[in-house]
Amino acid sequence: MSVLIVGSTALDSIKTPRRACAKLLGGSASHASVAASFFAPVKMVGIVGSDFPTRYIALYRRHGIDLAGLQRVEGRTFHWSGEYEVNMNNRRTLTTELGVFEQFRPALPPTHQTTPYVLLANIAPALQHHVLDQMRRRRFVVADTMDLWLRIARADLLRLLRRVDALVLNDSEARDLAGTDNLFTAAARIRRMGPRYVVIKKGEHGAVLSCPDSLFVCPAYPLARVTDPTGAGDSFAGGLVGYLASVKGPVERHLRRAMVYGSAVASFCCEGFGLSRTDRITRADIDARVAELERLARF
Repeated sequence: MSVLIVGSTALDSIKTPRRACAKLLGGSASHASVAASFFAPVKMVGIVGSDFPTRYIALYRRHGIDLAGLQRVEGRTFHWSGEYEVNMNNRRTLTTELGVFEQFRPALPPTHQTTPYVLLANIAPALQHHVLDQMRRRRFVVADTMDLWLRIARADLLRLLRRVDALVLNDSEARDLAGTDNLFTAAARIRRMGPRYVVIKKGEHGAVLSCPDSLFVCPAYPLARVTDPTGAGDSFAGGLVGYLASVKGPVERHLRRAMVYGSAVASFCCEGFGLSRTDRITRADIDARVAELERLARF
């Protein structure tokens, strides 16, 4: 089955202690769509400006991504720049230039409105609502979010939780949303707000899945060196939803393995700047890392 992914498409300028790269392909929709494309057909919805490089359009197409929902308008593409510290866990935003993204209003082509699997990547909750208002016969909806929306759009986010099947967020965001320092209590409280499943990302420490009657702790693939973690969380979410769309049967039966596949794809993202590493891998590479994670976690 196919996956609809709606989010930001951006040009990222990234500086680390070792290197700086300008105007890389980035954005939540870009990372998630490429990750999902290893498992299922992807329909991406986003917006870019007239300055968006044609080589990035070619990259999307190499991965078979349907671009019928990608708006191209006059103006500058959303540009973000950030700098990482030595440990790569801390970063600071240097500039955020919204450009044409400020006028983004996702419009789904008719062929996109019946897509069974939906990933509402990290955009404003009001836009995520707008996407769901256009959908018909959706089977499984995953929403991603961030701390900014908890601060400035919490009411919209709380309404969204009642419309989605799963929520993906990081550990600090989960604690903030649930009002507790205990991560597992936070996950249970968030599920009571609406989503049946809650996935809490913990970076290099993996992720936690909270279901109505079970918990799952997903390991992260151990990397000797991290080049650029930008987009790893989006890659994780994209890989997770893409894998779910590729298998048959009830979603809950496959969620644990889907998280492991998402973790494997995210590990590749961290090994290169932007999408440079993810763009060069194959499904066989991902399967090999999943098998290694399985071996490492078995006891």
